[in-house]
Amino acid sequence: METGSNTQTYDSLEADVIQDFTNNVVFFRYFTLLTAGSTLQNSVTNLTTTTSDANLAQAKLDWKNMRSDWEQSEGFLLGPVESNDYDPNTDTWPTDYVQMDSLLASSNPLTTDDVKNLPQSLRGYHPLEYMFWGKGGSKTAANITARQKQYMGSLISDIQVNNVQPLYNDWFLGTDNYSQQVLTAGKGSTEFSTRQALFLNIISAMSDICDEVGASKMFEPFVTRDSTITESPYSGNTLIDFKSNILGLQQVYMGLNGGKGIRNLVAAKNLDLDQKIQAQINAAVNSFAQITNRYEEAIFNQRTQVQNTMDQLATLHNLLDGDLTNFIKENIKD
Repeated sequence: METGSNTQTYDSLEADVIQDFTNNVVFFRYFTLLTAGSTLQNSVTNLTTTTSDANLAQAKLDWKNMRSDWEQSEGFLLGPVESNDYDPNTDTWPTDYVQMDSLLASSNPLTTDDVKNLPQSLRGYHPLEYMFWGKGGSKTAANITARQKQYMGSLISDIQVNNVQPLYNDWFLGTDNYSQQVLTAGKGSTEFSTRQALFLNIISAMSDICDEVGASKMFEPFVTRDSTITESPYSGNTLIDFKSNILGLQQVYMGLNGGKGIRNLVAAKNLDLDQKIQAQINAAVNSFAQITNRYEEAIFNQRTQVQNTMDQLATLHNLLDGDLTNFIKENIKD
């Protein structure tokens, strides 16, 4: 195999892809998520201290920025994010705003520890979204109560302190962090006895997020014509959430920040398959642009465009679950 002017063995290419996946994709995304969480936490503090429309607008923007990092990280939902429940602890939806309003109307304490012990539907990004936008998305700073300020402060603290920071720590800090399990796959890892097992796990995560977006997140509101069960209905961020999931998958396949991705393994042995996968990823990503309304509206008035995106995601899912999975089984032998 030729790489530039140097000959590279497939074994060393596998090692490069694993290293770049860990350092250029996972580390980058979780570090930016951690940074985005700190920024949002500061914005919430500013909002609760000086409750102005300008500070509310900044908090909303920072929420969307953090969501972008989080949703892209769902392109590789494996390891601690699943085993330690960081995903459901922060990203359970749809929310129950009636239950939230009841909580806020009560005298129950709302410290970070209290929020940590609430049902998952009352923790994480989406209750915070409801605090910022309100039902219908028209909330202003003047509508924010003292109890809501306390709740939103504890919500972002719970997200950051109890979930995002521990998730980052689990991957990259300590002698037994998960990144070491990934980097030593097939070379002493107790999590992945072979590199094939690691790559199949990564491909499964990519395939799963396709299926989750197309056959669940998009499909259920579409088929029931129920805009209340979309992912981010208060902010109107639902469609961006969906696309970010697939962009995260794309980064795993293509590589990120100059690093090698799964595509390098595929292209080295089957260029036609690589081009087919790249084309289908691009088709899925680009299909979102055809949906020009908020998803909460598109399920009623742009159903053809929504169906097209779901179809593109189904095709991509089948390609990853079939051809790409078979490629890994046939070509990654260690």
